[in-house]
Amino acid sequence: MDDRYFIFILSDSLGETASHVARAAMNQFSSMDYVVKKYNYVRDEDAVEEIVAEAAKHRSIVLFTTVIEELTQIIIRLCKQYGVMYHDILSPVLNEFTTFFGDRPARKPGTMYKLDDDYFERVAAIEFAVKYDDGKDLRGLKYADVVLLGISRTSKTPLSMYLAHKNVKVANVPLVPEIPVAREIFQLPRNKLIGLTNSPDKLNAIRIERLKALGLSSDVEYANMDRILLELDYAERIYKQLGCPVINVANKAIEETASIILEITGLNIKLK
Repeated sequence: MDDRYFIFILSDSLGETASHVARAAMNQFSSMDYVVKKYNYVRDEDAVEEIVAEAAKHRSIVLFTTVIEELTQIIIRLCKQYGVMYHDILSPVLNEFTTFFGDRPARKPGTMYKLDDDYFERVAAIEFAVKYDDGKDLRGLKYADVVLLGISRTSKTPLSMYLAHKNVKVANVPLVPEIPVAREIFQLPRNKLIGLTNSPDKLNAIRIERLKALGLSSDVEYANMDRILLELDYAERIYKQLGCPVINVANKAIEETASIILEITGLNIKLK
């Protein structure tokens, strides 16, 4: 038998819930050698049996989020039949909510991803973030919920995309000492602007890795510590001129920084 551990993820929809839960748990066992196999839109017994039979060939656990009650029972029965470990992620929560609300769940797969107004708002926000990324079109700044400013490698784009998935329209603009700050930025309300910064050591390490990924030498000015300090000093001066709040992203996860941005700007209502 293969020495690796196998994690089979089954869902009668996209399977994102099971994937997120599994990833959060697996991160606590980073030294283990494991393989993840994900199966979406599994809705019949033949498909389940094929997957469980495959799982039985390895040292496996089957994680599943299925709202179709009959399908849940099929997965449990087949896992027991094949001697495969399993964990039903969703049913315990649904059972608790049944008691809490005094009502039964709809048991309809895919309800998280229905094409409602919220979905289309999120798509629009993502398109907005792409269109107005990295200062490509300053005309969009006045339509943004948030405008992120920062020198290279201060997480502007990742934050823009993360917030876009929360239905927040974000534009971001790079700060470069040799390029004057656009007048459009000074015309924006201060509660829209967020300055991003990072520690010199972190920036140095990140930029060196970025250059390596591009197949370039790390000796270029971009990753030079003197250059980094110059850029940080320049950004700090701009932030003071604008009077905008500044977040140091060093040692912060994207989610943590995004939460701070929403709190500062009063956009907490966007979190759905």
